[in-house]
Amino acid sequence: MSISTNHSLASNAALLKSKASKYAYYGVVIAVVAIVVATGLVSVYNTGGISLDSLIEAQRENKALWLLDLMPFAFAFWGQYVSSMIAYEAGALVVDQTNELRAQTTAIEQQAMHDLTHDKLTDLPNRALLRDRLEQAVSAAAHERSQLAILVLDLDRFKEINDTLGHYNGDRLLKQVALRLEGAVKETDTVARLGGDEFAVLLHRISSPDDATDLGRKIGKALQAPFGLEGLKLDVQASIGIAVFPDHGPDADTLLQRADVAMYIAKQQKSGCVSYDPKLDKHSPRRLTLMGELRHAIDADELVLHYQPKIDIRSGTIVEAEALVRWQHPQYGMLGPDEFIPLAERTGLIKPLTIWVLGRALRQQESWRGQGIDIGVAVNMSAHGLFDLELPDLVAGLLAARGTAPDRLMLEITETSIMVDQQRALDILSRLADMGVRLSIDDFGTGYSSLAYLSKLPVDEIKIDRSFVMDMIENAKHAMIVRATVDLAHNLDLEVVGEGTCEPEILEHLRELGCDAAQGNYISPAVDVASFSQWLQNSQWKPRRTNPRQSTSETSGWPGRAKPRAVAHTDLESIESAIQDLEEFVRQVDPKPDGSKAAGAS
Repeated sequence: MSISTNHSLASNAALLKSKASKYAYYGVVIAVVAIVVATGLVSVYNTGGISLDSLIEAQRENKALWLLDLMPFAFAFWGQYVSSMIAYEAGALVVDQTNELRAQTTAIEQQAMHDLTHDKLTDLPNRALLRDRLEQAVSAAAHERSQLAILVLDLDRFKEINDTLGHYNGDRLLKQVALRLEGAVKETDTVARLGGDEFAVLLHRISSPDDATDLGRKIGKALQAPFGLEGLKLDVQASIGIAVFPDHGPDADTLLQRADVAMYIAKQQKSGCVSYDPKLDKHSPRRLTLMGELRHAIDADELVLHYQPKIDIRSGTIVEAEALVRWQHPQYGMLGPDEFIPLAERTGLIKPLTIWVLGRALRQQESWRGQGIDIGVAVNMSAHGLFDLELPDLVAGLLAARGTAPDRLMLEITETSIMVDQQRALDILSRLADMGVRLSIDDFGTGYSSLAYLSKLPVDEIKIDRSFVMDMIENAKHAMIVRATVDLAHNLDLEVVGEGTCEPEILEHLRELGCDAAQGNYISPAVDVASFSQWLQNSQWKPRRTNPRQSTSETSGWPGRAKPRAVAHTDLESIESAIQDLEEFVRQVDPKPDGSKAAGAS
């Protein structure tokens, strides 16, 4: 406590004591007056007058006056005693309240200091505290000639979960992730939240870089168990980047930046965990440049669509062309979707990008129709776009603007994106299906959770993932998966497309298995519009021709294709049982990470 505070407390106590003593003084004065009056009355009574001698005589002879003479002293003593007690109690009360205020102030200061260095949601150290600890750890490691590692991890597709289930549930998920991370590391290590869905782990001492890699795998396993939110079981994975001192940087800022670069590479490659490599860092400045230029690219039509045909295996007819987006960058040249679609998802540009791809694809379909070429178009949808409640109205407006029949548009959705929110996905897909838009499950076989759910979705087609198709001739197990998938799809009244048809033998094998359509580089790689038009003229596969003035409703459908055999409702239980068997078989034979797609990505 300061000197001024002590002085103030002493002054307050003296003031209280003086106020209490004042009334004691009044009592003393009254008592003295009473003594004088009483003595005078006794003197008058005894001698008939008042004189000094008579007053002295009255005091000496009258014992009652002796008792009265004690009253001033009693009042003085009582006043001093009471004033002292009041002052003491008041002082004690002030001291107690002061101590309480001091404790509250200290607690507030400590909480304020804690809030400055910790994340409010998860109570983990924040970026500032992590950087401070990293600087101290780097200094200690340099002095001891030891190694340390920093891991930066980012949750995959967290924005989709946040947008779908709301920020409240997104925050609940982040708290659960924080608890699992703390459980996966040692007490001596630091787990921090950098912001959003980004976390970091500081390993203070490691014997080799392999220790950091092992921890990255351990964290990946800790996140494998589904997270429960709103009655849903969510599969949450993370992309992890690793930087090691002194191999990857001499200071805290460099280590954090390079761990961040490695994390983005892990996310781009869907490889889970990546250690920093100088060869990877050349993309970092470029990534920042692309992030700032993407919106301009969308507005300035720097994006282009390439098209890859899909053929009906039985009739040899070209039935659809999948629209795949590319970026004709003025400085870096032609960029594939892997270089900018993740940026679009992170910066909120995925919706305008989706609108651009849909609009351009439908415009091209209108152009082909005007040339008498009847080819439908297919567009990949991101999970973010799928859960946009405005999507059906947006698609309806674009179809009307181009005069395109709804069934000439195919929207391709990955299994895993549907499983983020099954009911919402079902509602939006049902609205699209009611409009007549065709729906396809893309990369079928890589998102095991949706197999049993498939029979409830209003989809028209499934596309078997290329990883199964490309090597099914050499890999008997993959061939079994393709055969079982074709049979199940036909029993569910769905068409089947084999992606990754890169050889004529694969195409023939798909024909033998009863697959309906094929797509892959053997037929044609994805090419620009001019090259696609040239390919149409020279290809052994031909599109259906139509009268340019014919109504779009008269050109819908896939003629020449045998309708897949339907199944009675009484067989649904056996189908669901077969689906579960296939799910378990695929999981055992070919486990692999999810490969979700955004609009026009391939």
